[in-house]
Amino acid sequence: MASMMLNLGANPTTTSLPKTFVGAKVNPLIKVQSFGRVSMSIAVKASRFEGVTMAPADPILGVSEAFKADTDPMKLNLGVGAYRTEELQPKVLDVVKKAESLMLERGENKEYLPIEGLAAFNKATAELLLGADNPILQQGRVATIQGLSGTGSLRLAGAFIERYFPGAKVLISSPTWGNHKNIFNDSRVPWSEYRYYDPKTVGLDFDGMIADIKAAPEGSFVLLHGCAHNPTGIDPTPEQWEKIADVIEEKNHIPFFDVAYQGFASGSLDQDASSVRLFAARGMEVFVAQSYSKNLGLYAERIGAINVICSSPDVATRVKSQLKRIARPMYSNPPVHGARIVANVVGDPTLFNEWKVEMEAMAGRIKNVRQKLYDSLSVKDKTGKDWSFILKQIGMFSFTGLNKEQSDNMTDKWHIFMTKDGRISLAGLSLAKCEYLADAILDSFYHVS
Repeated sequence: MASMMLNLGANPTTTSLPKTFVGAKVNPLIKVQSFGRVSMSIAVKASRFEGVTMAPADPILGVSEAFKADTDPMKLNLGVGAYRTEELQPKVLDVVKKAESLMLERGENKEYLPIEGLAAFNKATAELLLGADNPILQQGRVATIQGLSGTGSLRLAGAFIERYFPGAKVLISSPTWGNHKNIFNDSRVPWSEYRYYDPKTVGLDFDGMIADIKAAPEGSFVLLHGCAHNPTGIDPTPEQWEKIADVIEEKNHIPFFDVAYQGFASGSLDQDASSVRLFAARGMEVFVAQSYSKNLGLYAERIGAINVICSSPDVATRVKSQLKRIARPMYSNPPVHGARIVANVVGDPTLFNEWKVEMEAMAGRIKNVRQKLYDSLSVKDKTGKDWSFILKQIGMFSFTGLNKEQSDNMTDKWHIFMTKDGRISLAGLSLAKCEYLADAILDSFYHVS
């Protein structure tokens, strides 16, 4: 583009533009800037990304960003589901440090893993889920693929459903973890909701849940939270799990478990896997996504698995081959570090027992905080309102029953950061802050409509 020099020191009345610029059509991509009576035209190239709009902030991860920007000394981050110590600091488990030391001592390399992941991890994670002596494992009826934590494992399953069950619908609880819908939307898998939370009782709407599962098209996938339902913390009873299994069998649905908190909810690995084992023992084919973010504190390692319990070894072999085929163009193969940690911990009896002790301690701290919050609310609330639903919930979350406006008040007035659906993470609460949180909840509940 030809350039034009202007003598800015000259008398502005004597400065003129060349005739070629006079009366020319204005190009919309030309930006005109004026300096007194002298105009300069600057070419601005339009971006190919003009049609890309700004994405909304993530409703969960955005809470942490807002928390970091707040300078109030009493602030609390109860939004993200990550464990904190009583001093509200992140925790790396001692058993994880020992497992990593073993890896350094052995001088293990950083070569690519197979598409399906680390064999020792896949064996350990399936045994942890179903029990090491489960005949299903001995019969070779489980296809296990190491995934990128729970999210990546769910995404692999979503792609598998879209490819091999075209048009099948996934039923998702209302409410559910915020990323479930995103995962199935991006997998192009249709979904609908089944009733789960009852705001009147702040408990499980079991009748509504059963009715919606019955009403769903035959052969639907039913997404179930294996334990410590997120966000409500409300789990079915053992008797209710039996009834849920009955209905899913009657309708020829396929159960799909998301197990993100095994051992972290009750403190017992076996108890927290009882729902999955119930369905598997009935001979049902089952999808199960696993994550080790919470129970081993491996949030940043992105380590998990997708397991498909099949009717025969031959089916399991074919399912695994197609899961690998999906994973290859998606991320090629998974990372090794977190997989080795899990394999070392689960595969070593001493480390495994140490892990169970640490896990029980983490679950116990959350139970203590839950009890202290209930006690504080009960003492401070003079209306006689029953807050016992807090004690009936399990895991790191509590569904307070606060609406969006009340949740906003928690943040704007009390500097307590939480998701707008009223969910709080008790893993981010200390015993020392329970009374402060109780004051904030009571103020928001009674003074904000």
